[in-house]
Amino acid sequence: MKRRNAAPVIAFFPEASFGAALNCIGIAQELTRMGAVPVFICHPGFTGVFADYGFKEYHLPGGGAQASAEDWQGFINTHMPHFNLDAAAQLEPYVAPTWEAIVDTAIHAEAGLSALLEQIRPDGIVLDNVIMFPAIARAGCAWVRIVSCAETELPDAHVPPYLSGLAADDPARAGFEKAYLRATRSAHRRYNEFRRLHGMAPLPAGVFLEPGDLTLLLSPEAVRYDRATPLPEDRFGYLNGCVRSESRFDLPRLPVEDGPLVYLGFGSLGAIDTDLITRMIDVFATLPARFVVNVGGYLDAYTHVPDNVYLGDWFPQPSVVEQSALFIHHGGNNSFCEALYHGVPSLVMPYCWDGHDNAQRAEATGTGVRIGRRDWTPDSLRRAILQLLGDAPMRARLAAISEKMQASPGTRRAAEAILRLL
Repeated sequence: MKRRNAAPVIAFFPEASFGAALNCIGIAQELTRMGAVPVFICHPGFTGVFADYGFKEYHLPGGGAQASAEDWQGFINTHMPHFNLDAAAQLEPYVAPTWEAIVDTAIHAEAGLSALLEQIRPDGIVLDNVIMFPAIARAGCAWVRIVSCAETELPDAHVPPYLSGLAADDPARAGFEKAYLRATRSAHRRYNEFRRLHGMAPLPAGVFLEPGDLTLLLSPEAVRYDRATPLPEDRFGYLNGCVRSESRFDLPRLPVEDGPLVYLGFGSLGAIDTDLITRMIDVFATLPARFVVNVGGYLDAYTHVPDNVYLGDWFPQPSVVEQSALFIHHGGNNSFCEALYHGVPSLVMPYCWDGHDNAQRAEATGTGVRIGRRDWTPDSLRRAILQLLGDAPMRARLAAISEKMQASPGTRRAAEAILRLL
């Protein structure tokens, strides 16, 4: 297909989450260095996120940032009790309504997305999402799928079921797979009807997104699965994460100046649970380390901050992780990849979605430890932190992983693959 623009214009359309958005920013930064022109299509509530990194934004119609933030917080507050459940128990109360909401998003975005793509007329589209939009198929250009969730998003006999937190050979596998199809049946039926109305073929049960002209997976080599059926190399490619370039973070002087640095970042979802983070901070106060804690927009909820703890509403996360001896996170794929990229152990406290899968994978590959959100105690959290800070073999293993990832960054691999496709 003939290119439409002198310099290739590439439209990024990440889902409405900071993990997907920041991953795409990393790829877009590299494409810019290679002479392409990345632009971003924004969901309501993400206005300015991409402009802050120097990229042009096109905004989908919607209720604006304030309405979007309030809707998101309301949804999470409703489901907060479900985050105490294990992955299988979350299927009906959380995963099912989340897929219904994702299908609603695709339906409501369709007309606005179609109009924006007609206006932009890109040479290629990069979709970082878990669902397909018919407007992308009709845009008349190549499109790239980014799998920025865990590799489990693409099924295989040697890969655990998506969102399960299981090992591939776990006896509970078959039961989980049946329960997942049952939980997603209603949303999937609605989605396939939406596809039919827009001239697209239906997808198999439980599948909401087909492969693109090119499909790129963030999964670093160290945590990749040995698939029973290898993915065709002409249409699929693995990356070593997609860690973006970010400004340097300089930790302000704390009353406690000694001890290793530990970073806690639970993402926009986890920051809402101020009670959980408060309990964790009480444990941090008893440890010989310094802690940087991302509390999102909830700084006012913390009335007592120990001398060895620094709270903030936002951090240039890659820079903080690079300087840390331990990263406590929720298992988001960006966070897990950033920890691996900088050779930092992960203490994963998963809430939902692919956090369960990444927590299991961290333990299975000896790159971190999983701790339950519901059943931890001050003593168990303290032991887990001290264990990871003192695990020299794990640190050596992670140093080798980091060296390999930084020698061939996923952002560069992705940009080169996208330009080859175009």
